Amino acid sequence: MQMYQVSNFKSFFAVGLSYEKADAFVRGKFSLSLAQRNALLEDAKTKGLDAVVVTSTCNRTELYGFCDEVSTLIDLLCAHSLGNKETFKEVGYIYKDDLAIAHMFRVGGGLDSQILGDFEIISQMKSAFILSKKREMSNAFLERLFNSVIQTSRRIKNETALSSGATSVSFASVQYIMDKIDFSTTKNILLFGTGKIGRNTCENLVKHTHNKNITLINRTKDKAEEVAGKFNLEVKDFSELQAEIRKSDILIVATGAQHPTITKELIHTKKALLILDLSIPKNVNDNVNELTNVNLLHMDHLSKLTDETLSKRKAYIPQAETIIDEVKAEFYEWLDTRKFAPTIKALKEKFELFKDEELDYQSKKFEAFNEEQAKLISDRIIHKITRSFASHLRSANGSTDDTVALLNKVFELENQ
Repeated sequence: MQMYQVSNFKSFFAVGLSYEKADAFVRGKFSLSLAQRNALLEDAKTKGLDAVVVTSTCNRTELYGFCDEVSTLIDLLCAHSLGNKETFKEVGYIYKDDLAIAHMFRVGGGLDSQILGDFEIISQMKSAFILSKKREMSNAFLERLFNSVIQTSRRIKNETALSSGATSVSFASVQYIMDKIDFSTTKNILLFGTGKIGRNTCENLVKHTHNKNITLINRTKDKAEEVAGKFNLEVKDFSELQAEIRKSDILIVATGAQHPTITKELIHTKKALLILDLSIPKNVNDNVNELTNVNLLHMDHLSKLTDETLSKRKAYIPQAETIIDEVKAEFYEWLDTRKFAPTIKALKEKFELFKDEELDYQSKKFEAFNEEQAKLISDRIIHKITRSFASHLRSANGSTDDTVALLNKVFELENQ
């Protein structure tokens, strides 16, 4: 990437880990809160890096950025999470330059999601870039790349049926509940946590189960009330969590805590209780499995559920890949213009130098010399010449390296 002069560093990398090789426990170790992501970006800046973006979702944690050695990004990830380099070596992945770009397009396009066609990742990628831009850790390359990935996601959604039907873990959880629970009688459902996954799950519960006996609890009660108000649901204080669990037939945990919020000590019910843990890291302690009346499922189990909808989606993968190739080609065309932009700039500066020298000579030679008019004419000529060179380089078939090299040699631009 250094040939395009888009960063002070040699290569562009994407490093991270995902559901493919890292289970929920390991992903939880490497997950990064907003505060941790801010601290990581600040640390990257102090280390001299000029462009880094961090995403951390329930399915993956990734860093995209420029550096000379990929170990720099891995060290940052491990320093600001609970993960370590030994574990990363076992389950992590590293993509460089073109492969890193291709990886980002597949992730944003929903082809590398835990549930095929899950597009929740694109809003998280967009938020991650906005955070980096706010922290002054972005550049033109990353901005164009993220915009291209967002454009790809939008086109795949609009032009294919890759995202038809269930598109997220939140829907898969509701689908599982509908398959396993008999709703011929009213069931008490408790939703603990009203972040994005919690809100989506709540909406799907109301829409598909037609069961209104849903109670919401969140550590910050006003956030739960905001969600409940849309669907006319009941909200309870966090202090009532244990009592509400006792009443529940189904407990859905979608909190964002770094440690388990539900343990067997909180559960004092003898009736059957289904617990779905949609949190990363896991927010339900494994010791609840010791209770014979409790059935605990984590999001990894839900994501493995296959149905007719997912089978149908696979037919749209080639169409989605074609869209990715088209937008990616447009991105590389833009990148190619970045490659010769410094040459055009240096060429213009060289012509400006010729102009200034000639104007100075002519003004001394002729008393009636109109320097202002001559300057105006010269600027227009320089503009037309440099624009012609730029147009030729943009439309050139194949490599522009030879033309750039010739311009550098003829006008001695490398010495500028």
